[in-house]
Amino acid sequence: MSYFKILGFEKEPFSTSPDPDFFYLSKEHETALTNILIELRLKRGLSVILGDVGTGKTTLSRKLIQELKDRQDFIFHIILDPSFGDEQLFFTSLARNFDINISESPSLTILDLRESLERFLFQKGVTENKIVTLVIDEAQKLSDSSLEILRVLLNYETNEFKLLQLVLLGQVELHAKIMAIPNFFDRISFKYTLNPLDLNETKEMIDFRIRQAGYKANMHIFLDDAVKEIYQHTKGYPRRITMLCHKALKALVLKSKFAVDGELIREIVGKETEMGWHRTDQLIQKNSC
Repeated sequence: MSYFKILGFEKEPFSTSPDPDFFYLSKEHETALTNILIELRLKRGLSVILGDVGTGKTTLSRKLIQELKDRQDFIFHIILDPSFGDEQLFFTSLARNFDINISESPSLTILDLRESLERFLFQKGVTENKIVTLVIDEAQKLSDSSLEILRVLLNYETNEFKLLQLVLLGQVELHAKIMAIPNFFDRISFKYTLNPLDLNETKEMIDFRIRQAGYKANMHIFLDDAVKEIYQHTKGYPRRITMLCHKALKALVLKSKFAVDGELIREIVGKETEMGWHRTDQLIQKNSC
């Protein structure tokens, strides 16, 4: 039997998979998601979300996709790894993922692909009144040539709106890449930087995931002093919180205890420190922009 079943959970509460049903919407995540949806609905073109590793960008992208699935007027695709070797590969990937009928001829040129994409965007966006949306996770991996392709695609527009809606989510290195291309930066309609959670949000995130996992007991499984220790050691980064809470629940079962307290968290962190596995650096928080 899985440890979470023993503790009274129906599902694993602290999986690191980007399940949108377990995504705790902090004020910043909710602000980002709400604004992205507004930008998409208004067809304004380009939104950029930045954040350090572990701040919840990937899960935010899955939450966005979940929202779009419920809207009949959206056509969307998500790219999880935008590491394309050249322009031809990028254009071909876009065409295939949007189910655009393209020739398999070796003589197919980049110009042919661009024209096929332009016709597709016009057909869907103008004739059929659909909102074509491309979401790119790990966008810091985009090459300069890929960013140029996206800039060109953002030029496809009517007098009233952009034909392609683009959402980039990436680590803070993406900021320098974008700033180096002024005519790309100028096209950003909404930009935002995700920060780690504060202490209260850390507690809310833990409680939320516990409820989502089906825990119905009246007692608190994470005591307040445990939450304070978790916050201190994770600095409020959601991925770190999730991993530490998972370890705490496993330790709870192994030690036959009823609740996670501060002492248990200190013991877990202490053992990792002894083995050289505990990170002591403090990731820099970025201001929203």
